[in-house]
Amino acid sequence: MDISNIEYLVILGYLLLIIVVGFVFKRFSSNTDDYFKGGSKGTWWLVGSSAFMSAFSAWTFTGAAGIAYESGFSAMFIFIGNALGFFVNFLFMGPWLRQMRVTTFPEAIAGRFGETTRDFYAYYEVPVRILYSAMALYGLGIFCSAVFGYDINYVIVVCGLVVLLYSATGGRWAVMATDFLQGLILVPLTLIVAWLCLDALGGIDNLFQEIEAKGLTEQYSMINSTTLFGGAYTWGWASAMMAKQFIVFNSMNAAPRYFSVKDGREARKAALLCTVLMLLGSFIWFLPPITARLLFPELVMAFDISKPAEASYAVASISLLPVGLVGLIVVAILSATMSSMDTGLNTNVAILIKDIYPKMSRLLRFKPKAELELLHYGRILTWFMGVLIVLLALYFAQQDGSGIFDIMLQVGTLLSMPITIPLLLGMFIRQTPWWAALLSITCALAFSSFAYFEVPLSYIGFSEQYSDSFEWSFQQQFFGVLGTGTFGFLISMLFAPAKTSTHRRMVDKFITNMKTPINFAEEVGEGNDLSQLTLIGRFGLAVTGFIALMLLIPNPLQGRVTILVLALTIGAISVLMLKAGKAPRLSAIQQTQRKE
Repeated sequence: MDISNIEYLVILGYLLLIIVVGFVFKRFSSNTDDYFKGGSKGTWWLVGSSAFMSAFSAWTFTGAAGIAYESGFSAMFIFIGNALGFFVNFLFMGPWLRQMRVTTFPEAIAGRFGETTRDFYAYYEVPVRILYSAMALYGLGIFCSAVFGYDINYVIVVCGLVVLLYSATGGRWAVMATDFLQGLILVPLTLIVAWLCLDALGGIDNLFQEIEAKGLTEQYSMINSTTLFGGAYTWGWASAMMAKQFIVFNSMNAAPRYFSVKDGREARKAALLCTVLMLLGSFIWFLPPITARLLFPELVMAFDISKPAEASYAVASISLLPVGLVGLIVVAILSATMSSMDTGLNTNVAILIKDIYPKMSRLLRFKPKAELELLHYGRILTWFMGVLIVLLALYFAQQDGSGIFDIMLQVGTLLSMPITIPLLLGMFIRQTPWWAALLSITCALAFSSFAYFEVPLSYIGFSEQYSDSFEWSFQQQFFGVLGTGTFGFLISMLFAPAKTSTHRRMVDKFITNMKTPINFAEEVGEGNDLSQLTLIGRFGLAVTGFIALMLLIPNPLQGRVTILVLALTIGAISVLMLKAGKAPRLSAIQQTQRKE
């Protein structure tokens, strides 16, 4: 789809803005705790918006859009599952994850399962996170190349370097600030796109009438019959999707999203914000693909990509938005991947510095490094890891087909759920030996390998005729992995050490610590809430002014009104933040007393 020079200026202006954010927030990082978790001084709205933005990638506007294009309202289950995960965070898991009082989740694993399990997870996470980030960047490049005509290599290099510039410079503070600004643009913009889609269709009633007129009523049911879509989007699929998201959002490897928040109470607020935003997304993100199916099917199917339906969100947005805001839709798609990439990059380097480097230095008898030196090494490693991700994504782009990319994606999926199960169960069940997590992973991985690599069922006693015709569905794979992983964890309880053992005392201490509320004044010290409000509010006003300039672009009246509404929305939020930032500054002790 043709993109005008004005849209290129919008994209360029956005990329420059978030680079500036990184340099401005550099002064917030004086040690590794600041750099990797914001010194645990992040306010609920900042941490919550960052957690929300890092919870999805460009796949939301490509792969998930393709699902919505084909099956309609079934796509809502994906985002409702995310909202469910965040809601349980709000109920109690968010405070528990924050109250682990660590910088990386392998540190938390050490407190629950011991050093051997910690080492396994630390060495596993680094290459897998690199792989996932590279695949996300490569997938973004493919989409932008096919839909907008951009050179795939340029997309990979530019987006990768921009993430590197602000992540390496400002650390976790820059990651959270840019995520907030990206969300500040993305949420109202996608709301506007959904409204324009409904307007083009003539309202909600006409939406359902069009679906019926096109003969899509059965396909667009939230729950489909097993005869459609190869058994996907059924009750079983929906149940598996909801359960999967619950586990992903509430296990120990999800804890880093709350390490930056001030205390458990603020973690709950952050989780509630994520819940509301994700529920909102579940009701508005499926509308553009459905609109594209009803109004622009020929345009969607004209794309020469393996799944043209994945271009449906972009088609609907570009067809309905005024000149100027099209560039912001490209920005939204870019930022969705960049926000998950920057969080993963920061978390990865934290594991290298906090979990792997100390043990390697002791093994090699290196002299212990001072805090400022470790901070310097963290920035260097961020650059190194980021460049590695970009190079790997470029390597995928040169393969002329799926090949190794599909293989790595399959292996990544194969390994993700098995390692997550014990990290959830371990927070509720104490009476296990130190190797419980490793046994759980082994059992789940055995079944996962069996299902993903399509091992013939005749190997375990089924007839060859049944074995040849059987294909594992997503829900069968998921519940099989969940069942075998849970079995491995529970069976280890038979070998649990005595309550008086060293291991059990360690586990009891971990659980007690996890459930003990944080005294911010004593454990962290002074906050910088007003500085966060003021700085990010100013950047929000800069975004407002930038969008307001688009009113000068020739557009129909409706287009100008759309731009004005977006500018006023972002501007109002930014002004409220600046006003709140001028409130009398309270000491940490006074803040604690006020809460009490």
